[in-house]
Amino acid sequence: MRDEEYYKSIGFMCGLELHQRLAVAKKLFCNCPTNIIPEAKERELSIERQQRAIAGELGTVDISSGFEAQKGRSFIYKIAEGRSCLVEIDEEPPHSINEEALLTSLSFAKALNMKIVDEIQPMRKGVVDGSDPSAFQRTSMIAFDGYTEVNGKRVELPSIFLEEESCRLDSASGRKVVYSVDMLGVPLVEIDTWPYIRSPKEAKEVAMKIGTMMRISGKVQRGIGSIRQDVNVSIKGGSRVEIKGMQELESMDLFIDNEITRQQELLKIRDELVKRNAKVGNHVKLTQIFNGTKAKIVLNGISKGGEVYGFRLSGFNGLLGREILPNRRLGTEISEYAKSAGIGGIIHSDENLEGYGFSDAEIDKIKNELGADKEDSFIMMVGEKEIIATAIEFAMLRAKYAISGVPPETRGAVNDGTCSTRFLRPLPGGSRMYPETDVKPIQVREDMILSASDSAPDLAKEEKALMLLLNDSGLVKRMISSPKLGVFKKLSEKSKDPVFIANMLLQKFVELRRAGFEVELISLQRMDELFHAYDNGELTKQAVEEVLKRLSEKDQSVSGIIKKEGLGRIKGAELKELVEKYKSKEKSKAELIKEIMSKHRLNIDGAELNGMVSL
Repeated sequence: MRDEEYYKSIGFMCGLELHQRLAVAKKLFCNCPTNIIPEAKERELSIERQQRAIAGELGTVDISSGFEAQKGRSFIYKIAEGRSCLVEIDEEPPHSINEEALLTSLSFAKALNMKIVDEIQPMRKGVVDGSDPSAFQRTSMIAFDGYTEVNGKRVELPSIFLEEESCRLDSASGRKVVYSVDMLGVPLVEIDTWPYIRSPKEAKEVAMKIGTMMRISGKVQRGIGSIRQDVNVSIKGGSRVEIKGMQELESMDLFIDNEITRQQELLKIRDELVKRNAKVGNHVKLTQIFNGTKAKIVLNGISKGGEVYGFRLSGFNGLLGREILPNRRLGTEISEYAKSAGIGGIIHSDENLEGYGFSDAEIDKIKNELGADKEDSFIMMVGEKEIIATAIEFAMLRAKYAISGVPPETRGAVNDGTCSTRFLRPLPGGSRMYPETDVKPIQVREDMILSASDSAPDLAKEEKALMLLLNDSGLVKRMISSPKLGVFKKLSEKSKDPVFIANMLLQKFVELRRAGFEVELISLQRMDELFHAYDNGELTKQAVEEVLKRLSEKDQSVSGIIKKEGLGRIKGAELKELVEKYKSKEKSKAELIKEIMSKHRLNIDGAELNGMVSL
């Protein structure tokens, strides 16, 4: 395991952007509901738009916005009936800000020792990837200059923002992208750290601490996608890279370590390319070479009216195929830039070209057209005429980056267990920000600050309360960081056995979910019925698990399941009668208990049976 000294030696810098959807009733600037129902009925009418990049407040077009606009894509927005309105599609001015969401975010600011601004000025952040029909996202800084402590170290927090969630991606094909608008406008908080986190392990601990603080408030949504941890990483000689979309906090340190390795390997390739005086040539049309070709990828593309283009990479021989991470090469990096324009991928000379179906004569012609010799590599691609020009330009841009080092990028987490990332777009800057003209500045009143102070989540206080209930520091630690914390607090309010409830939520739920039971679908009402029945002595601990299985399959009353499945507890006089029935002179106490439990395991409490047999 690498220690902090290693990360210091490589110039490691890391900062976090933590995004959390709020569990409030209405969206940030309209009265539409925030609970997302994917299967909600959609109107037959949808809207289609294209977006272009514009200059921000600094007078320049942001590099990421310009890159997205070059793709020339069209965006189709599906409107979920009753879940979206004209505000989301930018056909009606925004309403007043959702004060419940504002007060919640202010309470988080107080919990993180931040200074709340006197006046909130909503801003527009240019977004032209289609995730917002208006091509901008509304965002407001509400507090600044805060901190939290993790393992005795003070972690500085420069800002907290209240902003709108983006659309939900439905599908993408070529230059057509389909979004659902139902999620757009759900209130979201963003909490940032300075880039002084010392190790990947510490990054995970900071994210967990802040995430736990928000969860114990009871004011945040739960489930996949409701919280997102974006990580900014760089090393000496590399560039700042933002990793977005990590779904599992447990893997954060692995994603960061893999990004460090990726940058280190790219720097080695850069050094080799500089030694070779490498250059990227101009692109050349190659379609004419492939009359009668047997290479299916090219043949299919040309038959659909596509063109073939390529360019020479002087001094790149052997480097396009060099592995920088398992199953990731420099060629993969270049291909992802080209793919972002809408083509299927690239073909390069470090691959087995014969395997594609290219003949030796065709390969010689390609090299001749491009002027490539044995020290060089080449890249070519086939695609529709309106796409290929952008794709070849993007590929050439990434190849040029290889000579200078590591490009500053926004990369998406690949959540397939590899903890790798893929290119999304160039890293954005401040040029995409400009003032919001449709929302007045919001004065922060004294009563709002007092309310935020009173409702600020207190992690130390929460841990102390849990310790009184559970009397087990390890169990408290697991529960405080669990998404089941809110459920536990509600279920344990009147329970005689909160430890049993905690263990069921933290352990048994996981076991049942892995076994294929959809326990997450069980409502709070049914769980309350279940643990109430256990507290009243109607069920044994063993029977609770069986009832959970039935509840995960169908929503039904707990009493109905107990009666139908014969799961009621045998106790008191009834148990005594049963013991007498099984007693005989030949049986020892242990044999008697074993025989009874083998036939009535789910209905009898072992401790009660043991006590009764001992009488």
